[in-house]
Amino acid sequence: MATLYHVPLSPFCRKVRLSLAEKKIECELMEERYWEQDPDFLRRNPAGKIPVLKIDGMTLSESSAICEYLEETRPDVALLPEDPVGRYEVRRLVAWFDDKFHNEVTSNLVYERVNKKIMGQGYPDSKNVKTGAQKIKYHLDYMAWLLDQRRWLAGDVMTLADFAAAAHLSSLDYISDVDWNRSEVVKDWYAKIKSRPAFRGILADQVPGFPPPSHYADLDF
Repeated sequence: MATLYHVPLSPFCRKVRLSLAEKKIECELMEERYWEQDPDFLRRNPAGKIPVLKIDGMTLSESSAICEYLEETRPDVALLPEDPVGRYEVRRLVAWFDDKFHNEVTSNLVYERVNKKIMGQGYPDSKNVKTGAQKIKYHLDYMAWLLDQRRWLAGDVMTLADFAAAAHLSSLDYISDVDWNRSEVVKDWYAKIKSRPAFRGILADQVPGFPPPSHYADLDF
């Protein structure tokens, strides 16, 4: 069985968890307090970051590289298109959410509201929270624009791009920081993706001291 070292609200861990679950790869979840820089964890990943996946006798790090490895070794339930143009679009959107969205939104909301308290780093910076709350509107509008033209974010089938986006939005939804009324098409997209069996584990997450809103695990919102 594979082992994933993670923290529940990390969007990078959630992206890997969704890929594993969609491909029906059994995996044991181990919560890792990576900020404590435990020597055993640093031996698994000297970069000191999560997720870290132990599988096939190897120890893998970096979420996108992990997902690409899973795609190449477990091609059933493909999360990348076969054609180069389609693959490019998926990778572009994964990078969009893991870089731009993360820096502008997730780090300013989830990290400020939750991570700081868990790590003992003080109180949220109100300026950062205000920035994240403002920036998410732009990203939801961009997603709405994409979904007005496509069935899924990167095209006509669900891909890793959808999991990357859903990983970030689900973390934010856990702390009620997504205005689902802003776009009906984005809300419908999220309802579809969180209804998938692969999402069950994520919807069952509980972070001590931070109870999720009642709609979080409701498949019908």
